[in-house]
Amino acid sequence: MTTTLLRIATAGSVDDGKSTLVGRLLHDAKAILADSLDDIARTSAERGFGGATPALDLALVTDGLRAEREQGITIDVAYRYFSTQNRSFILADCPGHVQYTRNTVTGASTADAAIVLVDARHGVLEQTRRHLGVLALLRVPQLVVAVNKMDLVGWDEQRFSDIESDILGIAGALGITQSAVIPVSALNGDNIVEASALSDWYAGPTLLGLLEDLEPAINHGVARLDVQYVIRPQGALAAGLNADEYRDFRGYAGTLVDGSLSVGDSVAILSNGQPTSSRIKAIRTPAGAVDTALAGAAVVVQLSEEIDIARGDTIVLGELEEPVREIEANICVLAPAKLTAGQQLLIKHGTKVAKAKIQTLDHVINVADFSQSEATELNLNDLARVTVRSSAALSVADYQDSRTAGSFLLIEPSSGQTLAAGIIEVQNAAA
Repeated sequence: MTTTLLRIATAGSVDDGKSTLVGRLLHDAKAILADSLDDIARTSAERGFGGATPALDLALVTDGLRAEREQGITIDVAYRYFSTQNRSFILADCPGHVQYTRNTVTGASTADAAIVLVDARHGVLEQTRRHLGVLALLRVPQLVVAVNKMDLVGWDEQRFSDIESDILGIAGALGITQSAVIPVSALNGDNIVEASALSDWYAGPTLLGLLEDLEPAINHGVARLDVQYVIRPQGALAAGLNADEYRDFRGYAGTLVDGSLSVGDSVAILSNGQPTSSRIKAIRTPAGAVDTALAGAAVVVQLSEEIDIARGDTIVLGELEEPVREIEANICVLAPAKLTAGQQLLIKHGTKVAKAKIQTLDHVINVADFSQSEATELNLNDLARVTVRSSAALSVADYQDSRTAGSFLLIEPSSGQTLAAGIIEVQNAAA
């Protein structure tokens, strides 16, 4: 039975009960600490909350900001970590309001699966379509739709079937192929962890049971190390190597993504915009020297040849794709600032930071239906197709193959503020 980590994002329209569902999931999975439960119980009693078992306002589990608690809405992305006997989870509870689309993009960008809530009374709303559109844009591979508040429609099987048909139709049109729809009552705990007798017409899994069976998304990109730091003799000495080992030591530190690297592997390097090649001489981790390192490992790599490599350069297994300067991408504006064609910015791709400019604003994307419209400027929460020109050649990949090599940030040069996040779909060879 799998014990792997699964990253989940949640989304839903306002007042669909998303925070309550997350709180219920954590409560029934026994993932809330006793002192936190006491605090929630105390706050729930002060508000006169009741009518559920237990009599707790479970939305308080994730709505941690004071503004959220006062308004009864979710503003920021709340991250929660919990485990069952079968699996560990990182859960990102994303906002439901349209003005916080950027937060949904942030929370879903690393998700293996997404849970979207739909109120059984209201069915599919515009915001539901918007969230499904964002998830499709981010290529989140697995969709779980929880049709919540089924108790308020008398557990009507036909009502559930109609919503299920609508959801699967929209998901299919957006290219989301792995979808599941579950009838639930977050308030009462039906079909969250334990199956409910009130939905005897539903033969599928509970929400937690399904999450335990989902497989993490696997990137198909080649093993890649974006160099964070070059370690020379002083750093090697501090790492405990003996005098003979550290005298000529040169190692390249970073986090390995997508695949694995082994001693003896042939690698390609993009250094100062120029491709070259070498072989892996040694790999070191915090636990010591290893023959093979897997994706996610923090490593120091030594190469057989002396090559001028610096922070921001890239080491990849096998052959290097043609480096590019011009990138076509979908971006989401994350800051309250206007973006225009010709604007000078910084681009951060992996560990590389370079000067860049927005070459063109191709169109704005309406994620509710994926329609496109022209725009002369982009504002907070806008999603758009753009072309970005980088001053440095970059080793990029399609986002579907590698979330690391297929994404970037646009940064305001003077303040260092992150303005937008980009997802690469098409890249052109450097001019």
